[in-house]
Amino acid sequence: MLVNIYALTIGTSKYIKQILIEIKGETDRNTVIVRTFNTPLTSMDRSSRQKINKETAALSDTLDQIDLTDIFRAFYSKVADYTFFSSADGTFSRIDCMLGHKASLKIFRKIEIISSSFSDHNVMNLEINHKKKTEKKNTQRHGG
Repeated sequence: MLVNIYALTIGTSKYIKQILIEIKGETDRNTVIVRTFNTPLTSMDRSSRQKINKETAALSDTLDQIDLTDIFRAFYSKVADYTFFSSADGTFSRIDCMLGHKASLKIFRKIEIISSSFSDHNVMNLEINHKKKTEKKNTQRHGG
């Protein structure tokens, strides 16, 4: 299942937290949540390294409690890469993100942020492993 969430800039963390709690029963290990939360989840996700507020910390705690994780951060725990540039204050941040179930990280092959010259948001690309199951052939051998 793919869930797309867009949040306004005011009350973002509370809003997203409430939605995640409401849809928890409808999601499973194959769910990917794509979002523009308009708030970075960690201070590493801001070029200014500004600390995150209490609401965002509570959102991160909720993600942990419902076994969701930031797929980009799971692949690149120490990489500072950004999806958004604010011309108003000249800072970069990663406010766009893809969340997946912690137990399903192995199904993802690669995630990357691709620069876009057409928007103030960069593109996120997630590649999923989709190996085809091979059919088992029933081979009969007859002795001769």
